[in-house]
Amino acid sequence: MPRSIVFLLLLLTSPAVLSHGGVVEEGDLCVIKVNYLRGHFKIYQPRSDGHNEYCEDLPDATETVFVMEYLHSELGDVPIDFRIIKDVTGKGRFARWEDVAEIEDLDGVTVFHQQAVIEPDVFSVVHTFDEEGDYIGIVTANVDRAEKIYRAVFPFEVGFTGFGYWPWFIAILIAIQLHYWVMSRRSRRS
Repeated sequence: MPRSIVFLLLLLTSPAVLSHGGVVEEGDLCVIKVNYLRGHFKIYQPRSDGHNEYCEDLPDATETVFVMEYLHSELGDVPIDFRIIKDVTGKGRFARWEDVAEIEDLDGVTVFHQQAVIEPDVFSVVHTFDEEGDYIGIVTANVDRAEKIYRAVFPFEVGFTGFGYWPWFIAILIAIQLHYWVMSRRSRRS
């Protein structure tokens, strides 16, 4: 197989290309990065999906439990604020804090807000989504009581969660077939 096809396959299947937001998959774990502070981030939908864990995208608009277990003990000493807003940025998966900060009426698009609290070991909240759609989660850690504020912003979808890897798989198969046709035409000419 030519190097260009191998490179394309590696590029398309690389987790770094597919990851986004403040929550990334590292091995089997979902890790949220609030600047240098990290935590295991899990989302559950116990009423519709039992004990299945999610990092971001959720299959149903239902009761949802967000859990962050701290990897840095410092997170247990600082107030943490958690907010979910409807995605009105127009940026989708690429929304960042700068995009959220430009929203004039943040409270108007907020569907859930947990005021800053200090939770020593595990931060968790429960929210019931009323409708499917695109949302943005915002975790704010108020380090040094207002002197340093760190945020993680993670866009996610509730309801339809896309096609997964199928479009990539189909695109790769088409690329391989096209390559085969081109190479077989060249070999016939020789």
